[in-house]
Amino acid sequence: MAQKQKKLMLLGGLRYLLPVIEAAHRHNVYVITVDYKPTNIAHKYSDEYHNLSILDKEAVLSLAQELEIDGIMSFAVDPGVVTAAYVAEKMGLPFQCSYESACILQDKAAFRKFLADNGFNVPNAKGYDNVDDAIADIDYFNWPVIVKPVDSAGSKGVTRVDRVSELTKAINHAIECSPSKRFIIEDFLEKEGYSSDSDSFSVDGELVFCTFNNQYFDEDAENEYTPAAYSWPSTMPQRVQDELRTELQRLLTLLDCRTGLYNIETRYCKSGKAYIMEVSPRAGGNRLAEMLKYVTGEDIIERAMLAAIAAPFSPITEIPNKYNRNVIELILHANKAGNFEGIEIRPELSSSVLEIDLWVKPDDSVEPFSGANMAIGTLAIEQSVISDVHKLTDCVVINVN
Repeated sequence: MAQKQKKLMLLGGLRYLLPVIEAAHRHNVYVITVDYKPTNIAHKYSDEYHNLSILDKEAVLSLAQELEIDGIMSFAVDPGVVTAAYVAEKMGLPFQCSYESACILQDKAAFRKFLADNGFNVPNAKGYDNVDDAIADIDYFNWPVIVKPVDSAGSKGVTRVDRVSELTKAINHAIECSPSKRFIIEDFLEKEGYSSDSDSFSVDGELVFCTFNNQYFDEDAENEYTPAAYSWPSTMPQRVQDELRTELQRLLTLLDCRTGLYNIETRYCKSGKAYIMEVSPRAGGNRLAEMLKYVTGEDIIERAMLAAIAAPFSPITEIPNKYNRNVIELILHANKAGNFEGIEIRPELSSSVLEIDLWVKPDDSVEPFSGANMAIGTLAIEQSVISDVHKLTDCVVINVN
């Protein structure tokens, strides 16, 4: 008797899902994509598409039950994580964590409170749903502060505020970018070196694959807090990486996490303290998990897909002291609105380009880099070619008219 083909539901339709769909098809897994944008690219490659808001967890659950899915993921799609956890729990399907834990991880205010309640390093932080309560608390914070939505990704709605007079404007901006119309204010943490935003993997709650990188920003971008480049390995002191790994394992244990992929943001600060900034039970955007295959040789995307349908996968080798390859990923973007003309890569880089993934074509309109959703592609190169990532802006030119 032929074995029944397994069905995997993917929430969202962004291009970041394409390697998941490819991995699923390699294993003869039937892929169903779900969101409210039929034109999203992933729907062209899935086996079935349904037009449904991924924020509507009851509607997604009903569809998942009707289709008798075997697994669900919100891979690199932040808005769908809570829904995916909810559906998985209701249907008894695998997921990185419980619905309750996902709700904590996906709400920045709830996550900060959880960290504080359990003795982790955490900045002064509070969540709000109105301007007046926030203004009344201005003396609680150590200024400057960061204002951001509790439930958005890609650095949308994030503002640094140095003066109280600027706070209301920043709050209104955060509210506009928040699906729940809620925001968080927290102390601005002055980092030492570079923040890290990379993907990691746990098996039965054990953090078996933990990575750190350097995260870079474009000060000339419309939103200077939108990541513009990454490099592996991280230049954080090894003792700090070891401390963060220990604290991340403690966090996963407290939240009763299981098997799967996580996007993890951390920061080492001038105060000498290391902070866990965000942990989300999904892959990061900007193709971070894909870059890690270049860096480590490990395919955590395929393993995450297999874990989601309770299929066996090969063991993951812990990150060695030396990565297979030092890699820079540049997030291609425009700093002004206009029509895309092309990309120029200086000859000295050409032999070390690992890949160019361009998402626009000549004459397509492009917008300023206000968030990760305004990226126009990625470029991966060997890091050994250039010692200063910031010099890449001189070697890679985006032409816009």
